[in-house]
Formats: sequence, C-alpha cells, structure tokens
Amino acid sequence: MWRGALQKRDNSVPTSAVSANSEARSHVRHAMGGVMTDVGESRFRCIDGACLLSSKSEICTRASALPWCTTQKGLRLHDNPALEDCIQGADTVRCVYILDPWFAGSSNVGISRWRFLLQSLQDLDASLRKLNSRLFVIRGQPTDVFPRLFKEWEIRRLSYEYDSEPFGTERDAAIKKLASEAGVEVTARISHTLYDLDRIIELNGGQSPLTYKRFQTLISRMAPVEVPADAISSTWKCSTPLADDHDDKFGVPSLEELGFDTEGLLSAVWPGGETEALTRLERHLERKAWVANFERPRMNANSLLASPTGLSPYLRFGCLSCRLFYFKLTDLYHKVKKNSSPPLSLYGQLLWREFFYTAATNNPSFDKMEGNPICMQIPWDRNAEALAKWAEGQTGFPWIDAIMTQLRQEGWIHHLARHAVACFLTRGDLWVSWEEGMKVFEELLLDADWSVNAGSWMWLSCSSFFQQFFHCYCPVGFGRRTDPNGDYIRRYIPILKGFPAKYIYDPWNAPESVQKAAKCIVGVHYPKPMVNHAEASRLNIERMKQIYQQLTCCRGLGLLAAVPSSATGGSEAASGLLGFTVEGAHGASTPSGYQSAVTPSQGDWQSAVMTYSQDEAQSTSGPQQTAPGYSPPGSSLMYYTPPALPAVTQGVRNPLQTSGKRPSEDHGAGTGSKVPRQCSH
Repeated sequence: MWRGALQKRDNSVPTSAVSANSEARSHVRHAMGGVMTDVGESRFRCIDGACLLSSKSEICTRASALPWCTTQKGLRLHDNPALEDCIQGADTVRCVYILDPWFAGSSNVGISRWRFLLQSLQDLDASLRKLNSRLFVIRGQPTDVFPRLFKEWEIRRLSYEYDSEPFGTERDAAIKKLASEAGVEVTARISHTLYDLDRIIELNGGQSPLTYKRFQTLISRMAPVEVPADAISSTWKCSTPLADDHDDKFGVPSLEELGFDTEGLLSAVWPGGETEALTRLERHLERKAWVANFERPRMNANSLLASPTGLSPYLRFGCLSCRLFYFKLTDLYHKVKKNSSPPLSLYGQLLWREFFYTAATNNPSFDKMEGNPICMQIPWDRNAEALAKWAEGQTGFPWIDAIMTQLRQEGWIHHLARHAVACFLTRGDLWVSWEEGMKVFEELLLDADWSVNAGSWMWLSCSSFFQQFFHCYCPVGFGRRTDPNGDYIRRYIPILKGFPAKYIYDPWNAPESVQKAAKCIVGVHYPKPMVNHAEASRLNIERMKQIYQQLTCCRGLGLLAAVPSSATGGSEAASGLLGFTVEGAHGASTPSGYQSAVTPSQGDWQSAVMTYSQDEAQSTSGPQQTAPGYSPPGSSLMYYTPPALPAVTQGVRNPLQTSGKRPSEDHGAGTGSKVPRQCSH
C-alpha cells in the first residue's frame, strides 16, 4: 500500500515523468491501488487501495500532498500514520483509490475477495462521510494516473505505507522514480507490520531469519512496537471539495460493473470493512479466560465454521491495524494478569505473520519453487485432472471435499482444514506441487497474503521451514475425530446428508442398502475416492525420505536427524498433526495453524525446523541444519534427482487407481493422533 504526501512544485511537468510510465506499469499491475490527492499542502495517505490527499491553501502558493495505496492493505482510518501525516496542517483533503480495470479482469482473485474489497471501500467511504469527506475511486493504471495528478494538483510531496514484499518494493521504486522526475519528494511509513522488517534482516547479518526461534531472538533486540496512531476523527479538520455527481464519477463500483456474474452468489459470511473489523476485535477480546489462562478450546464441528470473532481477513486487507490488535491484547493481559509481562505466545498470530513477511523480504521467488533459495527442489507430478478435482471438491473424500466447498463458498476455512487439504494435495496423497495449491488459495481465500500464503504452503508441503514429512494427515480419520457425527460434511456436501455417521467419512464402504437408503450411490451421485490413501501416503513418504537422504549427503545438512527409522509406517510415526496452538511446546508460539508433532521428549520443537548457518547456529557444535535449497556463498541450489524407487515401493500399483481395498484411516501413514486442542482466529 502506498501512502503519500506531496507539496507544491513548479507547474511544468517534466516529460520524463510521462516516459517512466511504461517502465513502471509492469510493477504496478500487481495490486488494486489507491491514491489520495488534493490541492494545497497534501500528504499522501493510503488506505489499502485508497489514498488520502490533503492540501493547504496559502496566499501566494499552494503545496499539495498525495496519499496513494497500491495494494489491498490499509483500508482504515484508525492507526493510519500516513493519513495522519497527510491531514496535519492541511485545509483540503481527497481520499483516492485507484482501481486498475486490467487487474480486475486478469488477476487471479476470485469474486469473494473482490466483494470483500469493495465492501471495505464502501465502508471507508461511509466513514469519510462522517468527516464530511468522501472516497474518490479512480479507474486507470497508477502509472497513467500519477503524472496527471502530479500536474493537476501541483503535487510536491508523496508519503506512503511501506510494502515489504518484493513486488511491492519494486513497484514502489518505479513510482519513486516517476515522482522524482516530476520533482516530487517521497517518504514512507511502516504500519502494515509491527516491526521494521529491514531492521530485523540487518540485525541478522543481512539475511532473513528462517526459523521462528531465531526470529524471536531478533525482535527481542528491537525497540518496542510503536503505539498506534490516534483516531483520525479527533484530528480531522480538513474539507473535501465534492460535486453533485460524485457517485457517478468516483463511486465504488459494483461486482457487476467489474464484469462478475453474481447469479447464485451466496451472502457474505465475512462482511468487509473497518467497522466490522473493530466490532469483531471487541468480541475477540471478550475471551478473557483464554487470554488469561491460555486455555485452548476443544476442537469440534463448530470450530470448523466461520467465527464472529475471526480477524484474519481484516488484518490482511488492513481493515484492522495489527498494532491496535497487539496493544489491545497487551492491555487485556495486564488487566487479568497483573504484575506479569505477557509472553510472546500471546501474539502468536501476529508474530507468525511477521515471520513470513520477513522471510519473504528480498526474495522475489518466495512464491515459487524454482529459483527460490530456501525451497527444496522436489520433482512434483504435473496432474491437471487431480488438481482440478481437488480444487472443485470432487476428490471422493467427503472431509477434503467439504473443506474445499466451504472455501469456494465462503472464502475461509479453519487452520486445521487448510493443513488437511494442503497435505492431501502435496506430500500426502496427490504429489502435486504446493505452488498449484497456493494459487487456488490466492484466488479463493479472503486472508490469502502473498508472503503468508506461500510460506504456509512451503511449510505444509515440507518444502521449507518444516521437515517432519513422516507426519501425514488422514483424509478420513482426521475429520472423523474432529466431527464424529459428520455435521460439517452434511452442511457442505448435502448429497451425503442421508448417510449415518458410521459411513459419512468413507461412504464407499457403506453397504449398497445404506447407499440406497441415503439416496446417494457412490460413483453415481458422489465420486469414488480418487486415490488409495494408504498406498499413496506410504509411497509419498518414501519419496520424501529419498529426497531428504540425498540432500543430507550435501555438506552442512542434517535433515534426517529427527526422522524415525519407521518413517514409512507405524501409527505413531505417521500420526502427527500440525494443529494451531496458542502456546507451543516449551512455551514457543507456533504459527497460526502450525503445531509441531515433536513431543517434549524429542526436544524443543524448533529442532525440527530447517535452519541455515546464522549467529545462533554457529555457536553450536556438530553438523549444522541448513534449509534445503539455501545456498551458502559460492554454492549452487540443491536439486533432487529422483533415483529408482526402492524395493519396498516397487510393484505398488498407481495410487490414483483405487481398488476395492478400503483406504483405511488406521493403516500405516493414514493414521492420525488425537487432534490437539487449538484456537482459531
């Protein structure tokens, strides 16, 4: 998100500002951007895709500032330091959001995410109305819009919200160049993250930390999190020139106007906007017992449904300030735990977000396998048919299909549900690249964030950060333990609602009489399972073991240290679940949705996370654990060349060709341990 302030410049516009358009355009198309502009002294403020522009009229001269947002972040008035800068000393302010029609028509963003964005813009416009202002939605490409605004509004200074993601920094550099050639001063403010990510990397010797433990060590050396900015309503003294035809010219467009077919579109389960975000935050904080005692609610069928206290989409779009959330949690903790400092685990959801943001900084290939220095180069299968069945919820496994149906309908799924479908697509059953799953989540998931989405998929596919590939989710047993009665299945796969609980997770095992009574014949009304889970998971675990064994031979790697000798079988070895916990093993916070299966007897959970040689590792003796794919100076990427299948797997039929044998929930790698109690945000 860009937030900017511009001050007066000469009326002439250098031709170089226009010539920079083509160079900058390719970097700007990544996001739906916003610009805030006005006449007079204006400071540029971005409100996730929106920008505020303020101006101050003077007797002889006018200085203009332009706030601009280039991403779907910062859509709020509270704790918006770029906006705060913009309105200081300004008489006139315009808040502008630049909507790129090209992006709307070609981006991999689904209708649910677009609806959330438009609702957030509408809510922002409504909040601005209360301040006697409005939101200006301008259609066009930022590189075309900026030169015109620089000229028409005599912009002199641009301030924006810092974007740490590689394409954002590249885009911002292009805009800075445009502004510089137009004589516009540019400043940046950090407000989408708790910390200065560049400072974290600097403290780590110029490299992004690749373990959460190392990340915690680094932020403990940082200055405290900055207190949220004051509410804009208390400092807003600016006016906004408005015309009678404002809605016609600058109104928020509808989904239909953007070319979406809304026939059959269900009502939004997650309404977008700052107002809804702040309401949900108060509900979230009412869970005082959880904050005080770190009690993790038991997992059940209701846990899988969207919660009125959920905050993740609002943090992603910037409708809710992460700093406000941080300090609200801190204040509440002090109220119920007097004379006690809050543990880092209290902020687990926020800190794991920061961790992935930091890991992705300066790595433009973070969302890819090839060319990604921290990602294992695994020879995944290319199987468009299998990918399509998974994405459309037609795998024949009700638990997986219900999750993917909920995702497509509502734009959100529980953290453990994300783990289940990610494991099934990648290392668990289908052996399809995590990149393909990431793209589907990018399209459908409301809280899909470039850094967090890619980092999570690498984690769950054991391509980076996490190496316990011998832990595999069972697409039958996991769901059955979570919701024994099958209410979740019946809600999202209504064709199966007639099955008794005994068979609803594996309807192919139901007698013909039961299927007829349920009015659902497997293979006719509902697909047969597309894979034999027991065979596929066993084969894929062996594949992963071979990959890790080959990479372990490389200097500096010790990847198999935690791999049990019975990695290809045995219920305990294969039963670990990566469930979210508020406070992980040994007090270590785990990511929103990631709890290591390592037990206390196996040591601190971070021992299973792949690290590279940093200050922390250099102080230890013995072989250092290095992230697969991490390239020390002078080395090259580590690629895996698959050898012939070992004897134990030769002769195993194609797991995508199911037989009459039951894909048992209790067979080998298909087993699952007790679902850990977890907390969903």
